[in-house]
Amino acid sequence: MPPTLPRPFTALAWSNLAAQSAEQLSLAAVPLVAVLVLNAGPGEIGALAAVQTLPFLLLSIPLGLLADRVSRRRLMVWAEALRALSLLALLAMVLGGQLSFAGLAVLGFLGAVGTVGFSVAAPALVPALVPRESLARANGRLELARSAAYAGGPALAGALVTWAGASAAFVLASVLSVSALCLLWGLAEPVRAAAAPRHPLLEIRDGAQFVWRQPFLRPMLLTGVAWNISWFVLQAAYVPYAVRALGLSAQAVGVTLAGYGAGMVVGALLASRIVGAMPFGRAIQFGPAVSVLAAAMVVATLLVPSGALVFAAFFLFGAGPIIWTITSTTLRQSITPGAMLGRVSSVFLTVNAGSRPVGAALGGLVGATWGEAACLWLALAGFIVQAVVILVSALSELSVLPEPAH
Repeated sequence: MPPTLPRPFTALAWSNLAAQSAEQLSLAAVPLVAVLVLNAGPGEIGALAAVQTLPFLLLSIPLGLLADRVSRRRLMVWAEALRALSLLALLAMVLGGQLSFAGLAVLGFLGAVGTVGFSVAAPALVPALVPRESLARANGRLELARSAAYAGGPALAGALVTWAGASAAFVLASVLSVSALCLLWGLAEPVRAAAAPRHPLLEIRDGAQFVWRQPFLRPMLLTGVAWNISWFVLQAAYVPYAVRALGLSAQAVGVTLAGYGAGMVVGALLASRIVGAMPFGRAIQFGPAVSVLAAAMVVATLLVPSGALVFAAFFLFGAGPIIWTITSTTLRQSITPGAMLGRVSSVFLTVNAGSRPVGAALGGLVGATWGEAACLWLALAGFIVQAVVILVSALSELSVLPEPAH
């Protein structure tokens, strides 16, 4: 039986569960409230989504640098406090009948800034709280919480808004965010040696160079780029394809998409067994390989229209990449010097976030020009590329976690 994870990490894990749940509730509730209360249309909803994405592109690297300079626990406290305040302000606007599109956009942006701060600092803090041999298990627990929140948050937000009113979702999200903040407040963080002051641009350059020159991290970064572009190409075409070509109802489309969340939960639960059953490098490659299979299953529906086949594909799209996230994060934590973890995490977060609008735009262009089927084939080609990048890399020779660089 594996040893119990340390108490400080347990506090972080519960805080992470509360924070992830608050985030998913608010992400689902904001567009619902915008439509139901403000009568927002597709343009306004798209603008809200874009505003909530901007902090990942603009602030991941600055906040990653900050995570390497200050207490990571303190950064997470401030980040979660910002998210909690934005949620409480949204709640006050709803209860006071003062809701506006501008208010939703500004507070959504501020809440996303809190999410970025939390997301950059958390993986950098984990190696200080758990022994190296427990990193994969600790990351699995964090990703299980994210998966559960992703799978259940939107449905819960919809039910709350429908049956209890617009304010109910923000009440629960605010309570969860404040709970996450309280758990972080009492977390004991080991003291880190102070780094010598240097110009911020030099420190950012060092983080980017470390990722690019490291033989394991570079293919992981490129794989993430190709995966995200391919995924958003597929997402751009899937709903119209499912309705027009597969003949699925709106409810059936929702069920197939729910397979993704279910796959995430199952993948997070199975990750530790998969890591223990094969060399560590192969465990990292497992997720990208599964994504190719899933994409091929979606393309197969061009010949055999089937909602069940699409559901299975989305299940694999959830399960494989969550195993990838757990294993790749563990490797990144293991080989990155502790003083550089925040910057390295932020490089991955920024590049992955930047790939998503590229994929969405490419999918929209290809779909409008050549149709949804062309998007499915293009997505499959992209998933093959990301798998090839990782399969031919030095990770194929990695049997156990390497020692950290110095």
